[in-house]
Parts: sequence; structure tokens; C-alpha cells
Amino acid sequence: MNIDLTEKEFRRLLDLVYIGNWILNSTRTTDRFEDYDIVQEKIFSLCAKNGMKSLIQLWHGHVFPSRAYEDGGIHEAIADYEDAVFFDILAEELARRDLGEDCDDLAALTSRMDEYMDEFEANGVENLTLDV
Repeated sequence: MNIDLTEKEFRRLLDLVYIGNWILNSTRTTDRFEDYDIVQEKIFSLCAKNGMKSLIQLWHGHVFPSRAYEDGGIHEAIADYEDAVFFDILAEELARRDLGEDCDDLAALTSRMDEYMDEFEANGVENLTLDV
């Protein structure tokens, strides 16, 4: 299979592959999805042939994204995504808790979630408390 990509498109593909593998494997230890690691290595190994050697490093005969790649802003993009997902899930879970049996009312659920999202946008988690 051949795919024709511009340099910019290839660079974006690197990001997509890295982010996808990060989501699937970053929290795993011995139970990694190795087939995704293999695909990531295949894609990143193309960097050397395409003038992007600084984006890779070799370790024990395998190709990995380099420190320069990882420090180049990709983790900020992942963190932005993680923050958004965290607050979305938290708002929905808190709204469902608050509404109890009424959480099937989509308008009420959405309204309560919006209230939480407004709070999170204004104050993050600063005003959250837990009663244990």
C-alpha cells in the first residue's frame, strides 16, 4: 500500500498516530496493545527517509518518537483533550447524581450539566468539596 502525503500531512499523521497510541497504551504496563506500538514504530521509522530524523530515536533496535518530538507540544494537545473530557464526564456524572431518577429528562440533564460546566470554566475544581 502506498499513500502520497505532503510533508505537512505526514507530520500531522505522526501526531495522529502518536496521540492514538498514547490514548490506547499510556495507562497500560504489561498489557499494552503491541500491534499499535508496531504501527507507530513503522510510521515513525519513515521520518529518517523524509528529512525528519530529529523526531525519532533508536533504542534497543526500535524506533521511538524522540524527546524533541515529545517536547514539541504534543503533550499539551493531549492534556487539553484530557482536561475537556475530564470536565465533560465530571459534569455529566454530577448532574446525573443530582437528578437521580429524573436524569432521563434530557433537557434537565443538559441544563444541570451546563451549570457545572459554567462553574468549571470559571473556577476549575477549586470549589469542589467531598464529604467523606
